[in-house]
Amino acid sequence: MTTQAARGQRDGLPMPLGLQGAFEAAQVFVISALVIIVPVAAVWLAGGFTEKNPSAMARLSGQIWLVVHGVPLELTLATGPSSDSVQAGTLALLPLGLVLIPFFLAWRAGRRLARASYTDQLWQPLLGAILVYAAAGLATGFVCSTPGVAASLWASTLLPILPFGLGLVIGARREAGSWGRLIGVNAADWIAKTSQDQRWAGSYVWAAARSGFVATLAALSLSALLLTVNIAARWTDIIAVYEGLKPGAVGGSGLTLAQLGFMPNLAVWALAWSSGPGFSLGVGSSVSPLTTAVAPVPPIPLLAALPTGTLDWGFAALIVPVIGGVLAGWWFVRAGENHFDEWLSLKVRRRWFSLPVSTLVLGLAVGAVAAVLTATMAWLSGGSLGLGRLSELGPNPFTTALWVGAEVAAGVVVGSLAGPWLEHERERAQLLRRGE
Repeated sequence: MTTQAARGQRDGLPMPLGLQGAFEAAQVFVISALVIIVPVAAVWLAGGFTEKNPSAMARLSGQIWLVVHGVPLELTLATGPSSDSVQAGTLALLPLGLVLIPFFLAWRAGRRLARASYTDQLWQPLLGAILVYAAAGLATGFVCSTPGVAASLWASTLLPILPFGLGLVIGARREAGSWGRLIGVNAADWIAKTSQDQRWAGSYVWAAARSGFVATLAALSLSALLLTVNIAARWTDIIAVYEGLKPGAVGGSGLTLAQLGFMPNLAVWALAWSSGPGFSLGVGSSVSPLTTAVAPVPPIPLLAALPTGTLDWGFAALIVPVIGGVLAGWWFVRAGENHFDEWLSLKVRRRWFSLPVSTLVLGLAVGAVAAVLTATMAWLSGGSLGLGRLSELGPNPFTTALWVGAEVAAGVVVGSLAGPWLEHERERAQLLRRGE
């Protein structure tokens, strides 16, 4: 798969490929576990936990490792002597920032395994790595489950291999340089066998899909910027919560790291807020651009940055997904793959009809892609803290996807219509700079 492999050499440790994959998976597991154990142990040594038993600290670290990998934990809390006083719930809130740790470690491992394998052998180290990581998840779920906090063994086995396997495949693809070198199937040869109409249709669909990604990424980036500005504006309130908690240097550092792990979640929630439907911060609460109605929340410093009351100019945030759509429409024009408009203009000679129809179809296609991506992000970012009101957190995936898709579609229409004019002005500016 690499230059060395093409010369008949393998780059890697002198061991069977399956064993090398197992070694890489064990390495990812140990490093990802240490990233969690070290800060938890520091807080424990500083007296931050009431439980002084080291085994309790180790189990807590394992439970956090499972949560980082998307494994839900079943919580049971007895508030009294009778069975009626037992509360149960599910902790299922994926920290999107922390899940990047095993993902990038696996990405690095996938690159090494690709360098060590020929194209037809790559399945061996990948299979070995996935099996070992699944076994590590199973062992963690079994050892770290307690009567009050339990993890399903099936979930502990299967869910951790999703971010790990995705990182492996992407890393191997990055090292191989193409899917053809990775799996032995050349996409160019397959495309060459299709007709010209099919290639044009495929190019149009692929360009529309990438435009949807551009729109979603732009809207998410602008929403993250709004979140950053809001945190800076409410920084004194955030510091006041830290001072009220009095966590100490070690505890404050651990609390800050935990909040940083959820920053991507908050960015997605900011996108849901800026698009209109907002998000939930507990049963019966809502945070939207027009109004905020939230019951008392836990003393988490970042929650002090929540907007409060009625925002006079909150509706202006609705422009964020529209701007993302405008940028996506302009990008689509620059890609030069508007084959549907070309085909329709040949079939219908009346341009006053073909242009609006093709533009509307483009807006719907890009908006649909943006809606699917937004629904996925909203679903991943939300969840439950298990007990009490906080069993409903985050945006509604369906509602958020509808709003973002509609606003992106409107922006795409504007961007695709203005794109030719923007490109013309850009080319004219370049000519003026050259003195032509």
